Amino acid sequence: MTRTSRDRRFPRGALFGAAALVGLSLLATGFARFTGIGTTYAPDATAVQSRELRFEDRSDGAVTVYEVGSERIVDVLPPGTNGFVRGVMRALTRERMREDVGKAPPFRLTRWSDGRLSIEDEGTHESIELVAFGETNFAAFARLLQVRSASR
Repeated sequence: MTRTSRDRRFPRGALFGAAALVGLSLLATGFARFTGIGTTYAPDATAVQSRELRFEDRSDGAVTVYEVGSERIVDVLPPGTNGFVRGVMRALTRERMREDVGKAPPFRLTRWSDGRLSIEDEGTHESIELVAFGETNFAAFARLLQVRSASR
């Protein structure tokens, strides 16, 4: 006599084990959440330096970075360079288009007291922590905080 697939049943022990694992995970998470035991918290950081920026594509493929308010040129990103900066700004701009925000609100680049650097779209309130992408990519944005004016 052969067994068919209908005769096979899921092992009850495995089912109870999976349910117990899920239940234990929920209990541990709830315990940590309510007691604070086993959790870590990042201390509140304050903004050390901040700059509102506007990024504008040029016909030659370069991107001009302006300081909002003074309209000073902060930097010019030549064509084919600064791939990380371009990628981050492309992602933030895509979110603007999705939410139909427009180009008017600036982007705020902020250095925090704990050493982090973030860029926030003031139109969508989308924020990206730049420290997570490595030193080279961090430095690409950090130089936009330097008080200088690029030549056109």
